[in-house]
Amino acid sequence: MAMLREHLLPWANDLFDGEEWCFQQDTAPAHKANETQEFLFEECPDFITKAEWPPYSPDLNPMDYSVWSILEAKACAKPHKTIESLKRSLLKAWDEIPLETLVKIADNFPKRLQACVEAEGGYFE
Repeated sequence: MAMLREHLLPWANDLFDGEEWCFQQDTAPAHKANETQEFLFEECPDFITKAEWPPYSPDLNPMDYSVWSILEAKACAKPHKTIESLKRSLLKAWDEIPLETLVKIADNFPKRLQACVEAEGGYFE
């Protein structure tokens, strides 16, 4: 909870500057602890609970359907001998992603949601 309370909430409140925002969380086992779900439900202006989120839905998570592949291509082009080397490479790769790319990924999200609805929660490309 400390990570969410000390980092997520101040960051989101600063970023959205008093405007409403929604926290979307997938159902990965590490993310769906009852305590975490309760905290997010109470603290976030809008929260999509684990019960509302389709199971096994990487197609609806921008990190999964796009950003991780960009990071992997950049950061893992060569093998790393240490975890620290990999971490540095991932941070560098993140910093090199153009803002325009992230905006395009976010702008594509409504289309992906519509495709999910049309596929009735099933697989879609």
